[in-house]
Amino acid sequence: MLASASPRRRELLGQICREFRILPSAIDETPPPGPPADVVVALALAKARAVADGVPDAVVLGADTLVVVAGEILGKPRAAAEAVGMLRRLRNQRHEVVTGVAVVRARARGERTAVVRTQVTMRDYSDAEIEAYVRTGEPLDAAGAYAVQAGGGRLVAAVEGCYTNVVGLPLATTQALLESFGVSVLRRG
Repeated sequence: MLASASPRRRELLGQICREFRILPSAIDETPPPGPPADVVVALALAKARAVADGVPDAVVLGADTLVVVAGEILGKPRAAAEAVGMLRRLRNQRHEVVTGVAVVRARARGERTAVVRTQVTMRDYSDAEIEAYVRTGEPLDAAGAYAVQAGGGRLVAAVEGCYTNVVGLPLATTQALLESFGVSVLRRG
């Protein structure tokens, strides 16, 4: 069971799982204070636990992704102006994408978590490019105000590490966690 309404996570999970259900959690996703790795694990666990409480026999997957630049955490922008500010902050900079993944089975009282970090370097794009991209609406549904797998990919110069982590779900790590709970997964290429 996927504790997320994210179409990106649904698509990625579909690459390794034939069958799963989606039941988004209704938790407050405001990042708690703390180091980014602790924040993403806490949020991923909260999402998975909230769903697992209602379906105790299910294996529930939760995930949370943040963008971190110079120690500053960037979540999803709340408005276009905030997206513009985030993209200006990221321009011509290297930042880190940090995803926490949690798998929970309530009845068995089993929980496992992992953190994946990927380095991303943005190119020196113009203010006009930022404005045009923000007008698409895409940045409002992405941590750091860009979606690497879509239009935001034009703003990225380099990705070092797990690309699917930047999209929102590190597949190799997710696969290992699911297998540790006995979930049958499809082997990727």
